[in-house]
Amino acid sequence: MAPQLAWIGLGNMGRGMVKNLVEKGNLEKPLIIYNRTPKRAEDLSAKLPTGKTKVVTSIDSAVKPADIIFTCVGDDKAITDTIDACLKVEAKGKLFVDCSTVHPDTTNALAKAIIAQGAEFVASPVFGAPAMAESGQLVLVLAGPASAVDKVKPYGTGVTGRAIIDYSDQPHGRATHLKIIGNTFILNMVETLSEGHALAEKSGLGSDNLHQFIETMFPGPYVAYSNRIKSGDYYKREEPLFAVDLARKDAKHALDLAKAAGVKMGDVEVADNHLKEVKDHMGSRGDIAGIYGAVRKESGLKFEV
Repeated sequence: MAPQLAWIGLGNMGRGMVKNLVEKGNLEKPLIIYNRTPKRAEDLSAKLPTGKTKVVTSIDSAVKPADIIFTCVGDDKAITDTIDACLKVEAKGKLFVDCSTVHPDTTNALAKAIIAQGAEFVASPVFGAPAMAESGQLVLVLAGPASAVDKVKPYGTGVTGRAIIDYSDQPHGRATHLKIIGNTFILNMVETLSEGHALAEKSGLGSDNLHQFIETMFPGPYVAYSNRIKSGDYYKREEPLFAVDLARKDAKHALDLAKAAGVKMGDVEVADNHLKEVKDHMGSRGDIAGIYGAVRKESGLKFEV
């Protein structure tokens, strides 16, 4: 019998993943969707094919009928609270799949709690921007028992993602461990681009000339973030693509891992200081790409282009 799927958490990553599960996942039953703010679930459901989703207004209404429950929320407290609520329902035999970006210690604690209830767990953080979630081009990192990971793979490549990094039979926290380290690459990329664009502007080369070099040498994410920087997208959005609070959470987790391992991550420390300036300037609307605005201010320019 085909499994019943449920999805909890409809941020700008979750919405794209749900869209692709519905459109490409060959689901035989409507996907159950829940969000803390019901209107977000209702609005998404209205945009998807009729009868392919079922909006519910409580976590227990999502979990009770489901065989596989996907979660994708913002931070460690949110996922801990969400799983605690999920486990108030009879969970034995269910499979929980968490796509959130959290500390590996949090992931391992979730695994312990879920398994203690007779359920299965797969950690499945994802790499990619919201546009990649929308287009089904994410990279999924799957960790947990191979038997459980195999149940998740049909919803990965060709559905929500373009590739899977397979950590079958490795500790659950390995997936989020990689995700946290991987996100420092993104943070450092934005810092490098921001400093380069600020220098290009102040020294007379110009951002457009620098952007031509970036397009030629570093296609992909570098070009996308360079476009966001030079167009002013980093301060114009009402809903950030990569919220400053989430970027700082990831930086904090990376610095925590580094400290425990005796490694100094100076670039992450610099970028995090710039993210603090972004938060001070823009509040919750701040985006990771706003690092450019912080570097501009530091360089004697206005935050906005």
